[in-house]
Amino acid sequence: MRLICLPHAGGTASFFRSWAGAFGGGVEVLSARYPGRQDRIAEPCLESMAALADAVVEGLRPFLDRPLALFGHSMGASVAYEVALRLEDQYGVRPQGLYVSSRAAPHRVAPSSVHLQGDEAIIEHVRGLGGSDTAVLDDPDLRELVMPAIRSDFRIVGTYRAPSPIPVRCPIFAYVGDRDPNVGTADMEAWSEVAAGGFALRVLPGDHFYLVPQQGDLIRDLESRMASS
Repeated sequence: MRLICLPHAGGTASFFRSWAGAFGGGVEVLSARYPGRQDRIAEPCLESMAALADAVVEGLRPFLDRPLALFGHSMGASVAYEVALRLEDQYGVRPQGLYVSSRAAPHRVAPSSVHLQGDEAIIEHVRGLGGSDTAVLDDPDLRELVMPAIRSDFRIVGTYRAPSPIPVRCPIFAYVGDRDPNVGTADMEAWSEVAAGGFALRVLPGDHFYLVPQQGDLIRDLESRMASS
């Protein structure tokens, strides 16, 4: 099976680097590298959820020969949901599981104006969420490089909502930290309303980036669920 990982707003594919060898031999981990960062830094950033999900699906076309599951953290959870819908609709591919982390269900996402308030407001919001990749914001040169992608991602986050959500046919498994400042268990439980194939929620200790200190427990849970799907 392939596990496709979708990063958070401002995140990069390397966020999931340590996952590559963490599963058994039966799971291949791939991480999406969005335009405008790392070795795609010269490419223009995408400005809408539809454009980003379409790009991910196009990138996945060579990898549809094996069963796959999708894991998305924060913004990546919304991307994963939209990708699952497109895979089902365009290719008849039903993921074996949609794993969503620290992001409200598509019809519960609240509009945000952070992307309209300038770089300092965005940076303050990013710091408030925590995460290991905030260190790059302390270096003016690195900040200059990463801010275009962060701005675009927060525009996507702030403008995305699915007022009439479409259920996915695969099971949805939701994860959230018990001290997440922005996403609560009710937000995650609402994913059950778009889970035609079943739903389960697990709450782990930690904040919005609980999956860093709790990586071991999370991966064991993911591996168990993928093995039984």
